[in-house]
Amino acid sequence: MLNKVVGSLEDAVSGIQDGSTLLIGGFGASGVPEALLVALLDAGVKGLTVVNNNAGNGEIGLSQLIRAGRVEKMICSYARSSNPRKPNAQAFADWYREGKIRLELVPQGTLAERLRAAGAGIGPFFTPTGYGTRLAEGKETRVIDGRGYVLEEPLHGDVAFVKARYGDSAGNLTYRYASRNFGPVMCTAARLAVAQVDKVVALGEQHPEHIVTPGIFVQRVVEYGNAD
Repeated sequence: MLNKVVGSLEDAVSGIQDGSTLLIGGFGASGVPEALLVALLDAGVKGLTVVNNNAGNGEIGLSQLIRAGRVEKMICSYARSSNPRKPNAQAFADWYREGKIRLELVPQGTLAERLRAAGAGIGPFFTPTGYGTRLAEGKETRVIDGRGYVLEEPLHGDVAFVKARYGDSAGNLTYRYASRNFGPVMCTAARLAVAQVDKVVALGEQHPEHIVTPGIFVQRVVEYGNAD
C-alpha cells in the first residue's frame, strides 16, 4: 500500500526546484509550517515566488527565506509580518524598500478564490473586489448589470506547504481550528503538497467526517511535534 509518510524534513522538501511557486499555509501565526520552511532554507532553494496571506510570520520560516534572498516575489494580501516587532520579521519591508523583492498584492478573499479556482480546474473569474482601484490596473474589467468586475486568474503552485493536526499514510489531513485557513485550497492548487503534521496516526483512525483534506491531494506527510 502507498505510504506518503517520509522520515525527515529533508526528505519532505527534497526535489523542490529553484524558481518554484510555493504556496504556504498560515493566517498570521496560525497554521504556519515553519519546520518545512526552515528545511527548505537549509536545502538552498532560491528564486521562489511565494504565496502566503502575510509577508512573513515572525522571525522563523518565511522571514528567514526572505532575509536570505531566496524569495524573488511575494503574492499576499497583507504585506507585513504578523509580528513586526521582531527584528528578523521586518525582512520583507527592508527588501521591498531596497527593490530586492517584487510584490503582488491580492485581496484576501480573491487570494482564496484564485487558489480554489486553480484546484477546481476553473478558468479566470470575475469579482467586484478591487474594481476601480489600482489593484485592477492592467486587468480586464467589465460592467455587468450595472456593477463593475475585475477578471482574476487561477493561482497554481508547484509546491504547497501546509500544517495539520493529524495525517495518515494515505495523506488524509485533519486540522486544528483556525490553523486550517488556506491549507485545503492550497493542497488542491499545487502539483506537490507537503503536510507538516503534529502526529501521524494509523490509517482509519481519523473519523471520515473530520478529514478536511483527502489524501488524493497530498503527496508527502512528515511528523514534527506531538499532538498528545
